[in-house]
Amino acid sequence: MKKLKMYESCDKMLSLIRDNYNVLQSLGAFGISLGFGDKTVQEVCEEQNVDTFTFLAVVNLTINDYHSQSDVAKLDVPTLLHYLKASHEYYVDFQLPFLRRELSEALDEGDNLGRLILKIYDEYARFITHHMKFEEQTLFPYVEALLKGEKKEGYSIETFSKHHGQTGDKLKELKSIIIKYLPSDPMRNNMLTATLYDIFNLEEWLRLHANVEELIFEPAIKILEKQQDVDNVSVKISNMLGTADNSETLSEREKDVIIGVVQGLTNKEIAEKLFIAPNTVITHRRNIARKLQIHSTAGLTIYAIVNQLVDISSVEL
Repeated sequence: MKKLKMYESCDKMLSLIRDNYNVLQSLGAFGISLGFGDKTVQEVCEEQNVDTFTFLAVVNLTINDYHSQSDVAKLDVPTLLHYLKASHEYYVDFQLPFLRRELSEALDEGDNLGRLILKIYDEYARFITHHMKFEEQTLFPYVEALLKGEKKEGYSIETFSKHHGQTGDKLKELKSIIIKYLPSDPMRNNMLTATLYDIFNLEEWLRLHANVEELIFEPAIKILEKQQDVDNVSVKISNMLGTADNSETLSEREKDVIIGVVQGLTNKEIAEKLFIAPNTVITHRRNIARKLQIHSTAGLTIYAIVNQLVDISSVEL
């Protein structure tokens, strides 16, 4: 029976499970094994190498629908990633095949309606499997790259969000048909009722799984993306600062071209000012980009200020 309570690190793990037995599935997804005695949540998590704060964030969301955006920065992304991967494995490799066997045993496959129910279930199972495999092939590698300090261009967690729906909605038609179909044979009726109960549980589990992705995982990845953007800018600025001692690699004419760019002049205006052809300005700019690995006006402006080619007071920022 579900007991609404905000669980903390000092609570006994056994009490958490007794109050909310369906949290057992979360334990498995986090990689927490049973046999922990009377230890607290924090003690169990630390012994089994699970981030306590992230574990409690998922548990309190799935039990109480509680989440706080102010706490997102404290979440451990590797722990969340492990949880989601293990959840996918549970659904695809165990739960969906298990329900298929239950349905097959409870239904009369010689009956047209029985075959139709199995067909609807198979379509649903393929949909769920495809959805989760898509995340495993696109989203999870993207997050793993972010954790390594790499960011894939043209993709973001927002891309994932736009294609992320409530997969549990697909079960509504199946449940409705099964309820209407329940046979008069007592044994089959009991078997199908038990299967229906498991389908309702699966629907709830998938709803909670989607909530964890939407309300916990996605906000945590957005913070990781922003941090990566900041780090990339810092690296670029550091690289530019590092080139300050190598300014002699540029010719005097190339430095003049940079000054013109920083002043907001067009290629034609720079050419007229330096008494050279516009095509020569373009060639100089190409060489500058190759030597400095700077391809934007903002980057050249920073370079020019750092290397004292222009005075910062004369630059419009």
